[in-house]
Amino acid sequence: MIEPWILRPIRPADDAAVADVIRDVMTEHGCTSAGFALHDPEVSAMSAGYRGDDARYYVVEHAGRVLGGAGFARLAGTSAADGTCELRKMYFRPEARGHGLARRLLALLLDDMRTAGYRRCYLETTSWMARAQHLYRRAGFVEQASPEGATGHHGCDRFFAREL
Repeated sequence: MIEPWILRPIRPADDAAVADVIRDVMTEHGCTSAGFALHDPEVSAMSAGYRGDDARYYVVEHAGRVLGGAGFARLAGTSAADGTCELRKMYFRPEARGHGLARRLLALLLDDMRTAGYRRCYLETTSWMARAQHLYRRAGFVEQASPEGATGHHGCDRFFAREL
């Protein structure tokens, strides 16, 4: 039997696995110094940070293992009236790459962002994460010259946004 790839909301039982994915993938890409999402306090308990009507986090599960995930929440340093959310912590282990999962998950998140009332999505990445940039551009994100909000991710050097 072929095991399906499952996209589902994060549960508290997923927290350790999601934290391991984030730490391992960030390390794989050399994003371990201060100023990267790896050091965000929420990494150890992702399910707690994405509750409520204005935030979501989904995991990618295969054969009972969490192999990736992504989510969104209001962009730090902005108000609800601004209507801007941030795509957050979209990472996949190598065995989850190349199956179209990032594209599927991003489409799901963009729909959920609209449902949550956001009008715009912002994200940060790095110049050496070329595959991620390709995904974002194909999904309608446009690169911009400078960061927004107060994410604290000064290690990132590429910034994108799109209308929802």
